Amino acid sequence: MKISGFFRSLLGKIIIAIILGIAASFVFPDWLARIFVTFNSLFGNFLNFFVPVLIFALITPAIAGLGRGAGKWLAITTGIAYGSAMIAGLIAYAVALNLFPLFIGDDGVNEVAEISEGNLEAYFSVEMPPPFEVMTALMLAFAIGLAMTVVKSDSLYVASRELEGVIMKVIESFVIPLLPVFIFGMFLSLGKNGNLVDTLVTFSQVLLVAVVLTIIYLLVQYLIAGAMVGKNPLSALRAMAPAYFTALGTSSSAATIPVTLKCAMNNGVRKDIGGFVVPLCATIHLSGSMIKIVLFSFAIIMMSGMEVSFGLAIGYILMLGVTMIAAPGVPGGAIMAASGLLASMLGFDESMVALMIAAYIAIDSFGTAANVTGDGAIAMIINKYAQDIGTRGDDATAADALSEDATV
Repeated sequence: MKISGFFRSLLGKIIIAIILGIAASFVFPDWLARIFVTFNSLFGNFLNFFVPVLIFALITPAIAGLGRGAGKWLAITTGIAYGSAMIAGLIAYAVALNLFPLFIGDDGVNEVAEISEGNLEAYFSVEMPPPFEVMTALMLAFAIGLAMTVVKSDSLYVASRELEGVIMKVIESFVIPLLPVFIFGMFLSLGKNGNLVDTLVTFSQVLLVAVVLTIIYLLVQYLIAGAMVGKNPLSALRAMAPAYFTALGTSSSAATIPVTLKCAMNNGVRKDIGGFVVPLCATIHLSGSMIKIVLFSFAIIMMSGMEVSFGLAIGYILMLGVTMIAAPGVPGGAIMAASGLLASMLGFDESMVALMIAAYIAIDSFGTAANVTGDGAIAMIINKYAQDIGTRGDDATAADALSEDATV
């Protein structure tokens, strides 16, 4: 990627926003800083309004589309992808509980507690009540999506896909372009409120843990896949290296699909199976994203002195896995889809969500690389089962048909 291209990317804009926000915190007078605090308040309220709509619009057609897919292989692949994301989330939760207290001790909690509070206040605020709660959106999406798989209503399915397209346009044309300003205001507030240094030091350690854990989880995935198919896991993982580094450079699961498919075929995956599994998993298998979001969310919980029960944490991870299946395939899309759960289940405010977004996008490419490389392990498993059962015919034909609809 050229330097000019990097600075035009979302990651480049976020990095610039962080640097400028930190610098501005030393020179901006309070009256000027409060302008950006006001913007953050308005944008945060808009996100609170928009996220339930986003969740409903994305998950409804996703579930309905799954019901129209390739029968049992679709169900098996979806189940494996969801299980992989759940295991990733639970591992990340265990790591957060046992590792984070080592560098987020009592002093650290006291120093960065209430990271969103300070002396700066917005000039004004506009309340934007959401049309329904996040959990209502999830349940409504499930109910309507599942109903469409039974009723087979083409007109309703087309309408849900059109609504999905409208919401994606809002994300791409309005929400994503304004994120750098949102991040700028958040780091400006942190600097003005005296919480900046402690937050940056702590989160740099969390970022490092997230990168290392995604790599370790890839090893776990290929150890399992290798044992199931009788293949050396290290050689299988090495064969997927081009997909990993392509995703690392592009931060796009969709752009990496051709490379991922070729790498999977080099691991012995049949073309028809790979043509089904790889595009589908590029949409629904986000284990790397799960690791990042879970680690970041519980880091912020510890930094702010909040308490989350074990039951609530498990429920959050389970619901997050469902949300990841329908996460929009745009940079930062997964964390945008997850922001509703952060607010409704964990009690995050807009500043905490902004910190989550900044941290997530900072290492977005590592999560994407883990996602697509893990797709190769799932393809190996599905290929093994297909060979054992001797399935080609109808399922293979349906797999080819679904591969067009499963692309991010």
